[in-house]
Amino acid sequence: MIFRRKGKLKKEYDEKLVRLIKETKDDWNNARVIEDLLDDYDLDVIARRQIAESIHFYLFKEARIRKIILK
Repeated sequence: MIFRRKGKLKKEYDEKLVRLIKETKDDWNNARVIEDLLDDYDLDVIARRQIAESIHFYLFKEARIRKIILK
């Protein structure tokens, strides 16, 4: 009985991770668009893009470690 619960929890958290990866990719893309639209060099916007990029790649790396197939 414990083993079934473990599989259910793993599947639930894997789905949550995939959803987070998709959300962070959207955030990262939005940050890149905003940075491209700016005429001026704004460190705050660049920092936000880099943070979004770092979060996305961290989650992507975690998905690879867990051997989750992204669709």
